Amino acid sequence: MAKEFIAKAEIVIDRPASVVWAALTTPEIVKQWLFGTTVISDWKVGSPLIYKGEWEGKTYEDKGVILEINPEKILSSTYWSGMSGLPDAPENYQKVTYELSPVPDGTRLAITQENVKSEESRDHSGENWGKVLTGLKTLLEK
Repeated sequence: MAKEFIAKAEIVIDRPASVVWAALTTPEIVKQWLFGTTVISDWKVGSPLIYKGEWEGKTYEDKGVILEINPEKILSSTYWSGMSGLPDAPENYQKVTYELSPVPDGTRLAITQENVKSEESRDHSGENWGKVLTGLKTLLEK
């Protein structure tokens, strides 16, 4: 069995969980912090979660299914990216989890991305999530 890697990133945002949660689940806000991506979902367990956009001149449609949703606490879904170069097959889906927890300075948002195929991909994903979280923090704290 191939080794699986997990990418992780976290940040503290000086806002209550309700504001951070809205930023994760409101399409107009997601577009502002996730590279102009359009997110489509009804935000229910078992429902599709679709991300559409354009990156470096290429259109993409990434997708998954919501596995767990507990407002202001956790959002977990499967995730497959058409830009990964991997076939749309169950073994190529990752699991992405956003966990929110209250801290004295606001809300800690931790992201884990499971079933990453290589150490290089894990490091790349972790770095990207770090940039995304910094952008989200800047947006919400302004």
